[in-house]
Amino acid sequence: MNKITKAFENNKALIAFITGGDPDIETTERLILAMATSGVDIIEIGIPFSDPVAEGIVIQEADERALKNGCTVTKLFDMIRRVREKVAIPLLFMTYANPVYSYGVKDFMAKSKEVGLDGVIIPDVPFEEKDEFEAPADEYGISLISLIAPTSGERTEQIAKEAKGFLYCVSSLGVTGVRSAISSNIAELIKDVKKVSSVPCAVGFGISTPEQARDMAAISDGVIVGSAIVKIIAEYGKDSIEPVKKFIEALKESIN
Repeated sequence: MNKITKAFENNKALIAFITGGDPDIETTERLILAMATSGVDIIEIGIPFSDPVAEGIVIQEADERALKNGCTVTKLFDMIRRVREKVAIPLLFMTYANPVYSYGVKDFMAKSKEVGLDGVIIPDVPFEEKDEFEAPADEYGISLISLIAPTSGERTEQIAKEAKGFLYCVSSLGVTGVRSAISSNIAELIKDVKKVSSVPCAVGFGISTPEQARDMAAISDGVIVGSAIVKIIAEYGKDSIEPVKKFIEALKESIN
């Protein structure tokens, strides 16, 4: 079984996102180690990018801080190599097509495999254009994670059938960010997916409280929390390890 899919085997999976290099690479490294021991099942590390089209203001600002502090793709690869010696859970990069192109698609996937990454999420690559990323990803055993949204319509079935690792179900329209309420036909979307695929469905975009996490976990196989964690890191900076751990523990308790 795929290592990412296996993370959903026993309980509802908690997937946490942080921006790599915010506030600095060292803190990112410490955060990954802390989250892995606090109940997170999968960690997404965002590669900071100057034009993150899917992100709300919280992650945009985190990207700006990380870039300003000199974070690069190469530095993040080196950091992943270090943490992989201590962390067994799946680690994913969340990035955009441009940084992958800049690095070289095949080289990016080869390096991902070499340092111990398990998957990559590239939200600005349409389903119809994923082959140039998926073929090299498959070659190196990297899962290219697909996203599905309430607007995917008739493409839902096709995306679900070809999904690897898990299916990232976007809970609301627009960009990432903390929301006071999540409203969409996400339950119907997941039902449609389950008719054609056994791949786990994790819900993300906007989940910011243990209560929201509980509600979304009730209709899915797991939840993805990003902006709410990045917000804590923005507030506490290098001292964010303990506050993030406490938040993660509260999230984990709420979904299982």
